[in-house]
Amino acid sequence: MLKSQGLTKKKATVIVVVLAAVLLGLILLRWQSSGRNSYDLSTLEGRQAFLLELGWEVDASTEEFRTVVVPEKLEGIMSQYNRMQQAQGYDLSEHLGESCQQYSYQLTNYPDSDSPVFVTLYIQDGELIAGDIHTNALNGFMHGLKRISK
Repeated sequence: MLKSQGLTKKKATVIVVVLAAVLLGLILLRWQSSGRNSYDLSTLEGRQAFLLELGWEVDASTEEFRTVVVPEKLEGIMSQYNRMQQAQGYDLSEHLGESCQQYSYQLTNYPDSDSPVFVTLYIQDGELIAGDIHTNALNGFMHGLKRISK
């Protein structure tokens, strides 16, 4: 009789551990999907909402769109650009030779800039694979999408 009670406790423990692992897995999946793909970036509204969450406002009338191909090799300036992307949690080396959609907008709320400032998003299958904030001025700059304080 004692042997069967010990076995029941063991089974109960195994069931609790398995259920806890499944619950943890579901929580992690939910957390990952909400962090990366909470906006439909294939739409203007989704891109605007995503950028607004980062603190950026865009002039939608300035939208420029094109399809681009990520180079087969990330060399020179593209290697530097990818390092900036990796610091943001993106990695173009996972998309070598693949096409994506490039959307650019003029920002309306970039602080302390004498020239127009733009945001560019690279989107594949509705998900952001890269992005930057930049100006085309001669003494311009480029940085990641997260707002920097000046």
